[in-house]
Amino acid sequence: MLTLKYIREHQEKVIERLKKKHFDAQGIIAQIVEEDNKRRQIQTEADKKQNELNSLSRTIGQLFKAGKADEANEAKTKTTTLKNEIKNLKATLTEVENKILELQVLLPNLPHSSVPEGKGEEDNEVVESGGEIPQLTDALPHWELASKYNLIDFELGNKITGAGFPVYKGWGAKLQRALIHFFLEEAISAGYQEVQPPLMVNEDSGFGTGQLPDKEGQMYHVGADNLYLIPTAEVPVTNIFRDVILEEKELPVKHCAYSACFRREAGSWGSHVRGLNRLHQFDKVEIVQIAHPDHSYEVLEQMIAHVRSLIEKLQLPWRILKLCGGDISFTSALTFDFEVFSAAQKRWLEVSSVSNFESYQANRLKLRFKKTGEKKTYLAHTLNGSALALPRVVAAILENNQTPEGIRVPEVLVPFMGTELIK
Repeated sequence: MLTLKYIREHQEKVIERLKKKHFDAQGIIAQIVEEDNKRRQIQTEADKKQNELNSLSRTIGQLFKAGKADEANEAKTKTTTLKNEIKNLKATLTEVENKILELQVLLPNLPHSSVPEGKGEEDNEVVESGGEIPQLTDALPHWELASKYNLIDFELGNKITGAGFPVYKGWGAKLQRALIHFFLEEAISAGYQEVQPPLMVNEDSGFGTGQLPDKEGQMYHVGADNLYLIPTAEVPVTNIFRDVILEEKELPVKHCAYSACFRREAGSWGSHVRGLNRLHQFDKVEIVQIAHPDHSYEVLEQMIAHVRSLIEKLQLPWRILKLCGGDISFTSALTFDFEVFSAAQKRWLEVSSVSNFESYQANRLKLRFKKTGEKKTYLAHTLNGSALALPRVVAAILENNQTPEGIRVPEVLVPFMGTELIK
C-alpha cells in the first residue's frame, strides 16, 4: 500500500507510473486527496475543542475555590457539550480515515523504472537463459509417464477430492519429498532460517501481504472460522513481521518454508492445465527476505541467483523473464519469472516468481525498522520467491529425463531418492 504522504506529495508521479500497469489512478487519487482534506479539517477542529476542554477543566476547580459556583457550573456544562462534540468529531474522523484506507488499497504498487512496457505475458522480456533443451523422439508427456510408472494418480485424487488434487505414489511421492528436502537444504545453506508456518491465515494476514481484498476469489475460504487456506507460504512467513519494529542491524532477515499451497484457480481450463501444469493443491518451498530499502535490489539479485542455482543443479533448461507492466502483480514493484522447458509438451513452464515489493507490503503490515542511533522508524522492504514450486519442476524432470530404460534421477536428488533410475 502506498503511503498517504507519498500519494499526496507525488500525485502526478503516481498517476504516470501506474499507467505502465495499465491502471488509471487519477480518480482514486482525487478522492483520496479530497477525503484527506476532510480528515485534516476534522482533526484541526477536534484539536481546537480538546484544547478548549483542557483549559476549561483547569479553571473549574479555581472557580469553585474563588466562590464562583455559578460560573463553575456553567463551565462544567460547557465541558459536557465539548466532550460530546469531540466524541462526534472522532467518530467522523474514524469514518473518513476508513474511507481513505479503502481507497488506498485500490492503488497497485508502483512498478520499478526497469519494468518493460507491455500488456501481457507475450510482452515479458527474456533476460537470461541456460541449459540444453533435450532432443527427444516420441517423448511422452508427464501425465502419461506418471501413469506408466505409477507415480501420480490424477483420477484417484479426483475421486477423493476433485480435479487438481493428485495423489503421489511410490517413486512419485519420494520424488516430491526429495525435492522438498533438496530445496530446503539449499536455502538453509544460503543462510535462510527454516520455519514451518500454519496453512491457514486470518483476514489481517491476508490484508498484510496484499491477498485481501485483491485476490479473495482465488483463495479457499473456511467460512465457519473466517480463515483462508494459504496460496503460498509467503503469506504466513511475511506476516511473522506484522506490527514488528526491527533494528537496522537485524536486516536482512531471511526465512524459508515448505508448505502445501492452495489456489482455486477460478476460470482455468484447457490443455495447458493438464496433469501437473495447474493444480489446486501443490507443494512449494518459499524464500522470504525483509531488507533495508537501500539494499533491497541487491537482495533481489541474490535471490534470483539462488533460484537459478537450483534449476541448474537439477540440469533443466531454463530462462528468466522480466515481467512487463501488464503482467506484473498488483503488489509487486519488479518481478522475474523462471521457466523450465518441457521436452514432451514443447513449451516453457513457470516454476518460480521472485519479486521485490519495496515498502508496499510493509506499509500494510506496519513492518518497520529503526536506524542505528535513531528513534524514528522507517518502512522495510519485503521480497519473496519460489525456490521452488514443485509440480512443473516434477513435470520437466519426468519428461526431460525419460529413456527406454526408465526415468533418470537428477544427480543432486540421488542421495535423497536412493536410486539413479526410476524403472
